Amino acid sequence: MGSKLDKYSDPELFELVQSRGKLADNAFSELYDRHSPRVFAYCRRFLGNKEEAQDVLQETFIRLYKSSNSDREMTNVPAFILTIARNLCVNSQKKKKPLVSYEDYMFVRDDNKDDNELLDLIKMAMETLPEDYKEVFILREYEGLSYQDIADITDTSLTNVKVRIYRAKQKIKDILEPYLADLNKHENNE
Repeated sequence: MGSKLDKYSDPELFELVQSRGKLADNAFSELYDRHSPRVFAYCRRFLGNKEEAQDVLQETFIRLYKSSNSDREMTNVPAFILTIARNLCVNSQKKKKPLVSYEDYMFVRDDNKDDNELLDLIKMAMETLPEDYKEVFILREYEGLSYQDIADITDTSLTNVKVRIYRAKQKIKDILEPYLADLNKHENNE
């Protein structure tokens, strides 16, 4: 379709939204079109639920729009949007309780192995991570953000981000090791 606003930078679009002029709605739509797929993907990975991720996505952009009422100068719109989404995801997770433990999963899992089982186990391993580890892991591994961007978004030190990501990877590796060993054992017996 090619909007007239697609040549504008994110900060310029945010300024247009702030102006509440003729182009404000179109500028907001352009920001939504640019950033909603990435924000939704982040929320989906963080929350593990499509419907909940969709709700958080909508609330993220409502809050972005409301924040445009201030005279705030916006230089990094994607980081600001992701920060809003992150805070909403964290709040949503605080309200939820884990549905299944790793041990329960291993007890009830079917012995029929397929490609999706490993993916499911990785997702399960991510769910068992403490929130601060899970958050930085998703931002780094799925969103591809730099350590410094993650530090800025999470308002923690660069060193702390690096440590959390390392520990998250170690915990996931520890959870997956018995499964992979079992898988190798079965493959070698066939």
